[in-house]
Amino acid sequence: MPIINLDKGKYENVIKKGIVLVDYYADWCGPCKMLGPVLEQLAKERSDIQIVKVNIEKHENIVRKLSIMSVPTLILYKNGELQSIKQGFCTIEMLHEWIDEFIALQ
Repeated sequence: MPIINLDKGKYENVIKKGIVLVDYYADWCGPCKMLGPVLEQLAKERSDIQIVKVNIEKHENIVRKLSIMSVPTLILYKNGELQSIKQGFCTIEMLHEWIDEFIALQ
């Protein structure tokens, strides 16, 4: 599934259905830049989740609402409900493990 770059006003719509991994990032963030290709690879390998990227500088209202204090922050949602949070850079293996553990609990 292709990665969605969030546009204004679509946040609730993109997280409301299925399992969604949201990457809260900033363009100036080194670990965020390293995570970008990992998420691209994850999107190619997994059809069971949707990946959404949210630029924290363009969506300050979402950042405040979720109290995001560092980037990258990754949040897993299921049908619009926040399920799990990870902060910092993650390898592809770490992301697969995190998602698989979450799905196994469902």
